[in-house]
Amino acid sequence: MGKLLYRADFDEARNRLSSWWDGNDIGRPAMQITAPRQTPLEDVPQMAAPAGWVTDYSTTDFEYRVYLSRKACVNTNYMAEAIPVVSPNLAPNCLALYLGCRGIDQPDTVWCEPCIESPETAIFLNNPDNFYWNFTQRLTGEQLRLGANKFMVQFPDLIEGLDTLAAMRGTEHLLIDLIDRPEWVQTSLSMITEKYFEYYNILYEMIQDERGGSCYWAWAPGRIAKLQCDFSAMISPDMFADFMVPVLNTMTDLLDYSIYHWDGPGAIPHHECILSVPGINMIQWTSGAGIEPVWDRRWWPLYHKTIDAGKKMMLLGFQGEEGLYYLEQLKKEFREKLSHFMISLKADTVKQGEKAISLVSL
Repeated sequence: MGKLLYRADFDEARNRLSSWWDGNDIGRPAMQITAPRQTPLEDVPQMAAPAGWVTDYSTTDFEYRVYLSRKACVNTNYMAEAIPVVSPNLAPNCLALYLGCRGIDQPDTVWCEPCIESPETAIFLNNPDNFYWNFTQRLTGEQLRLGANKFMVQFPDLIEGLDTLAAMRGTEHLLIDLIDRPEWVQTSLSMITEKYFEYYNILYEMIQDERGGSCYWAWAPGRIAKLQCDFSAMISPDMFADFMVPVLNTMTDLLDYSIYHWDGPGAIPHHECILSVPGINMIQWTSGAGIEPVWDRRWWPLYHKTIDAGKKMMLLGFQGEEGLYYLEQLKKEFREKLSHFMISLKADTVKQGEKAISLVSL
């Protein structure tokens, strides 16, 4: 699999990423750069969206999901360390669907309807007849068939810990449970972690490449996952330390590489706890809607602190000429630390993408 139709220099990109993950300086930050193609690499016949289609996560039409997979990479140039991938994603919390929630399609997302009415009757079982898990396996298999020597298949957005329990129990109920029945919460989190890896392990065996590498927001030369706790914005650092840090320690012990999705100002008080987890390799900061974007200098002290603690930083969302300007500002501030970043840029052209690579090279 040294070459892919959508990434002829696939091996070279993987070699750089392997070196970068292992702490070596590749002469610049890792860059996920994409640019539009003038002509699609393949001709994928147009297929109209089914009636009532509101989100590309949907499970209401398998053939249309397959169509979306076929066309996902045809119009894109993948540059620097960007890897062409598709995902059998069903929601921004697939594990909750596998464990009993019902997915309700919303514009651009899927909401998980809570399924635990009473902690006394809660169960955490793998149901072999679960519609969503079967759909995931079926779609993953078809994506692997269609993507052979063309693109990789990455993990769906499984999610874990308190975010999954909140999806299953309901956020307000879980906030009360943290006070009224903390032992039940701890037991439930342990069960969720166990179930997470039962699904993860099956998916990893399906999607790993010939090097044992896999993709979950980025390619890494082993078992990788994106971890998170958006629920953390509603709890104290002490609660985060008590309930979520043990989950993160257990999970990262079972992974080779991990990215922590750190979402919004409400999560900043947990920075020390996140940094305390040895197995977290990289933190992906999301500043949130309506406030300064990730490249704003307001967040620079957080990046310095993260890198000084031995972690990498992932920043997403740079675009076009404006993105080049902010890359230059980051280089001026973090010159000696810039190689510890992974940055995504949606370039307007291949030439602009090449300019971005040159701009951040040290």
